[in-house]
Amino acid sequence: MDKQLVLPVKKKVELTSIDPKDTGGILSKEEVAVETLKLKEEFQDLQEKLAATKKKSLLFVFQGMDCSGKDGVIKKVFAGLNPQGVSSYSFKTPTLEESEHDFLWRAHNKAPVLGHITTFNRSYYEDVLITRVHNMITDKEAKRRFKDINHFEELLSNNNTKIIKIFLHISKEFQLEKLKSRIEDPTKNWKFDPSDLQERKSWKQYRKYYEEMLEKCSVVSPWHVIPSDNRWYRDYSVLKIVVEAMRSLRLRDPEPDPELLQYLDQISKEESH
Repeated sequence: MDKQLVLPVKKKVELTSIDPKDTGGILSKEEVAVETLKLKEEFQDLQEKLAATKKKSLLFVFQGMDCSGKDGVIKKVFAGLNPQGVSSYSFKTPTLEESEHDFLWRAHNKAPVLGHITTFNRSYYEDVLITRVHNMITDKEAKRRFKDINHFEELLSNNNTKIIKIFLHISKEFQLEKLKSRIEDPTKNWKFDPSDLQERKSWKQYRKYYEEMLEKCSVVSPWHVIPSDNRWYRDYSVLKIVVEAMRSLRLRDPEPDPELLQYLDQISKEESH
């Protein structure tokens, strides 16, 4: 993966220095069409090995401003996989039961079992983002939560769950264009939430808290920042990250089970009748 898309660990982050329109020198999706097909095929093959061995699991965490395309990229990149081995969860306002537990409880409850892939559309990171923008927690509490998150991710990692964190980076202009299209296009009306316009007013605050989060919570797993004004580049970049994460597990076909040979006699007898 392009090293420019991976943030350095525990270093100050300035999102304004990253162009959300950048495509890494690739001019169009046609340039990477063949590679994309090959990556998708490899992803499917690696998922089968992951499910068969049941020794590792993967958690993909997606964060980004409203309209950054979290739903869309999950839908496109993870399409074609065996649905029995993939789960996707969207974290919104905590339910009453969730709010009566610690802030990480609902995320831990949805962590992948061995052999599975899980995607989080938004995540426990909302508890150090929107909660700060709306003054629901203090800066002191946010810093304590940073430590809790790092410990939580270390726990998952120590138990064979690989965590890949992806921030979809868009411009404020791009977001406005998307919000407008959700109103003008009747088929997209269902996507529009008036509260998005209100949250948009806090763009600079969100950016500030995102930058601090990206810096402080990179201990176990680094963040990938994906320029996402161009959807095709977003999808291609995320697919590459996903496949490279799978490759890093060095998955192999499971060892043959000699005990299964005894069942061949039963099958042979049935075939002979």
